[in-house]
Amino acid sequence: MAEAVSVDEPALFTPVTGISLLACAAQFAVGYIFAQIWGRKCSSTDRWVLVWLFYDAIVHITLEGPFVYMSLVGTVAASDSVLAELWKEYGKADQRWLHSDPTIVSLELLTVVLDGFLALFLVYAVVKDKHYRHFVQITLCVCELYGGWMTFCPDWLIGSPNLNTSNWLYLWVYLVFFNGVWVVVPGLLLYQSWNDLQRSHHSLKKQK
Repeated sequence: MAEAVSVDEPALFTPVTGISLLACAAQFAVGYIFAQIWGRKCSSTDRWVLVWLFYDAIVHITLEGPFVYMSLVGTVAASDSVLAELWKEYGKADQRWLHSDPTIVSLELLTVVLDGFLALFLVYAVVKDKHYRHFVQITLCVCELYGGWMTFCPDWLIGSPNLNTSNWLYLWVYLVFFNGVWVVVPGLLLYQSWNDLQRSHHSLKKQK
């Protein structure tokens, strides 16, 4: 009787997995350093806001920017660049990022150009304590939340055929954590803007 031949599943952790996670940590570390340099005169709360804004801009420009380029001239799956390998790793959880999905590329194009600029503009507004700080902050947060919704809602509506939730790494780290931070942090910043605008309104009423 012939023995069944077992087929080994691909390893969950590979060198690219480790490099990808380290790259994300390095981007956050750079954002933290920039925030300490540029936010020396800011409050501790606003320095953490700056950490997020720098990290946000770094991700949009250095990671998502190349993704847009690769997707416009070809596909991530067909590219052999170093950054393509990082996106191929994420593509194990959401395969739309591998094949130039029109919805994803359209959102990322808007994110790189608009959100990247707004994040850097908001850094300036926070550091210089500009009167338009919260207008820009609310605009950026709404853009980020809209991008997150439109990234996943179209796939959810057709039964999530492109999402791989078969293991904790792809589900909780790649899909939930790395996308969830762009929901939680903008939500917190919207709450901050709401409180600051409310205080400003009450202060103006008292002066009348």
